[in-house]
Amino acid sequence: MPIEIRRFGVGHRRPDGPPGSTGVTGQPVHTDARGVIAELAFARGAAIEPHANPNTTWLVVIEGGGWVGVGEEYTRIAAGEAVLWPADIPHAAWTEHSQMRAFLVEFIGSDGAIVGTAATAHTDADLPIGRGVGQLARRTAPAPGNDPEAGEPS
Repeated sequence: MPIEIRRFGVGHRRPDGPPGSTGVTGQPVHTDARGVIAELAFARGAAIEPHANPNTTWLVVIEGGGWVGVGEEYTRIAAGEAVLWPADIPHAAWTEHSQMRAFLVEFIGSDGAIVGTAATAHTDADLPIGRGVGQLARRTAPAPGNDPEAGEPS
């Protein structure tokens, strides 16, 4: 199976952002029946107006900062922080004097809901969460086209 690459960021964003937004551009990175991952770029003075949707969503800020609202509360948010937008609760995001870049991760359904055929096969207790353990697989032959003598990985 070939490696799948998705491009986003400058030069790949759609000129209009999500419905109900001003000064926000974005690009979906992945969309399927399980949810959406999208990159959003907020200009100075940009906004996603207060709205609610039936899906649990995380807004993960990776550059700059601005403001977020959930229900009647609002607070500042900056790079390295993420905010949970629970299903069916009005939420918003905006900037004033700075720009903000974020990833939006939207899970189809409400908090903790398992959607689709998995809903009948599993309960939360059936899905253990633990620390992943792994390592890179050893290469059996040099990567094609690499020259280890030139400092390239073998």
